[in-house]
Amino acid sequence: MNLYDLFIKPYETYTSIQVFSEAFAAVFGILSVYFSIKKNIWVYPTGIVSTLLYVYILFDFGLLGDCMINIYYTVMSIYGWMLWAGSSKDHIHVEVSRATEKEWRFGILLFALSFILVSAVYYYKPYIDNGFSMAGADLGLYHLDWANWLDVMTTSVFLVGMWFMAKRRIENWIFWIIGDFICIPMMIYKGLGITSVQYLVFTVMAILGYATWKKSLNKMY
Repeated sequence: MNLYDLFIKPYETYTSIQVFSEAFAAVFGILSVYFSIKKNIWVYPTGIVSTLLYVYILFDFGLLGDCMINIYYTVMSIYGWMLWAGSSKDHIHVEVSRATEKEWRFGILLFALSFILVSAVYYYKPYIDNGFSMAGADLGLYHLDWANWLDVMTTSVFLVGMWFMAKRRIENWIFWIIGDFICIPMMIYKGLGITSVQYLVFTVMAILGYATWKKSLNKMY
């Protein structure tokens, strides 16, 4: 399979609105990561725009399970925005620190709960994608392919990353790096080439973000 088949051919059947929506979602997603690197509270408004656009895109494509997961991301972003707003002295920037042992334990619990929750969403995905009708819907996890299981795992990874970011812990970048890297082939498989490039950029930016936050922490101690 060549680059044309991976990145251009899927878009031949898309409408202009679908293409531009995905492009704008990718741009706002990249802006969100940029603001996160800068420890700037605008990480959340831009991130919310991106996730809401993906809610529209995925709903339009009939991928209701993935759509619900992005609603989940949007809610977590609002939660993070509230925490950062309450911790910022100038209402824009925040200070960062390392996660405590207790926070790591909570992060592991979040991962496990998210894995169960997203697996449940996929269990009922035939019902959801069938317009919330049981007529002809065959429930179960057996229909999941490798990309679906990766989606379950990366969603759980991202949830922990979002929680650590909301708490302003440097460890959030570790989860973003892992999740973003895994999402590159997964998005190509789903026919979302623009989004796969976005995740490639995210991976590089997450590495830079970790280095920047670590440098900031070293100055503090």
